[in-house]
Amino acid sequence: MGIQIIGISHKNAPLAVREMFAFTQEQQNDMMRKMTDYLEITECVVLSTCNRTEMYVYADSEKTAYVYSLMQDIFLKAAGAEHVEDIGEYILLFHGEKAIRHLFYVAAGLDSMVIGEDQILGQVKTAHKNAKEIGCTGVYLNTFFRMAVTASKKVKTETDLSRTSVSTATLALKVAEDALGTLSGKKVMIIGATGKIGGIVLMNLLSGYDAEAYVTTRNSKISLKHGYRDFADINYEDRYDYIDQMDVLISATSSPHYTLTFNKVARNMTTDKDRVFVDLAVPMDIDPKIAGLGRCTTYNIDDFTRIAEENNRRKIHEAESATTILDDHILQFEQWMVFQKSLYIMHNVKENFMKVTEHKGAEKAFDHLFYWVRENNTPEDIQVFFKCLNH
Repeated sequence: MGIQIIGISHKNAPLAVREMFAFTQEQQNDMMRKMTDYLEITECVVLSTCNRTEMYVYADSEKTAYVYSLMQDIFLKAAGAEHVEDIGEYILLFHGEKAIRHLFYVAAGLDSMVIGEDQILGQVKTAHKNAKEIGCTGVYLNTFFRMAVTASKKVKTETDLSRTSVSTATLALKVAEDALGTLSGKKVMIIGATGKIGGIVLMNLLSGYDAEAYVTTRNSKISLKHGYRDFADINYEDRYDYIDQMDVLISATSSPHYTLTFNKVARNMTTDKDRVFVDLAVPMDIDPKIAGLGRCTTYNIDDFTRIAEENNRRKIHEAESATTILDDHILQFEQWMVFQKSLYIMHNVKENFMKVTEHKGAEKAFDHLFYWVRENNTPEDIQVFFKCLNH
């Protein structure tokens, strides 16, 4: 009986494997409904980001191995990976205290490729909200996710972990700048700027760089906070017409297909100059074969590892402070969970105590309670019981 997690992440799975588990919201909802159809599993939340896909469940069953088997079956089938050779090497399984600690660390950005990144907290909140809306959560996962988010907010306000925020969105512009020497006067196209990550890239570009921004849209215009300068708004269908002008092309969509293909880029790219293609999507947006075109440099989500490691080394001290905060909140959740699971016992003890009190008085009721503790527990447990009473 407790919380269990099955997942796959940047820590042990390459991009090619993570792409298989890049589920749409419809797929996530289907997985959660299938999990909670089993009598043993009462609650489920699926968290899917560019660097991880994880399924959290609360199970009433004591058969941990059986619950894992159900989780793995649905997880792999949804990805079409049940027959992939050695897929088990990439699957992470957590139970009990390790599962509890994992979510708290994930939400605070301590388990991210870039330690302290901001996007993950919003993604955790959204995952919980989606599961709640389709009726797949209850008191355990609702409290679990709520307390993890609360702890993460405290980390952000009481440490410098996120004060100098670095994320895959900010790294996208950094690698482009490093490759070209400068972004000043350069033309940058962003595909997917209406999304969370693409929107952050656009905001960072407009506020921190002297570059010309080009944004692809389909039907709607993008509205920016007052104060940012203008950008060129081009139709998504016309994106290849602008390829030759561009110095940097960044794509961050949830499309299952390439937003930039090798053949169309090759046909439309005639000027010989350095270009940078940055792919922030999982599954990939940009055809990797583009790296073989002329003076093109390409980056995908896994290429940010080195830069992320440099950022992480600088944040080790703040991560230690964050861990202390998280440990306090993890303990509070574990205490709450023990009480929640023991409510029926507390009710029975209270009811029995009141009956004895009514007939024999409070003093006899206490004697009866202490006698019951003595006769039904080990000496070690009795010592713990009285130690708690003495605090």
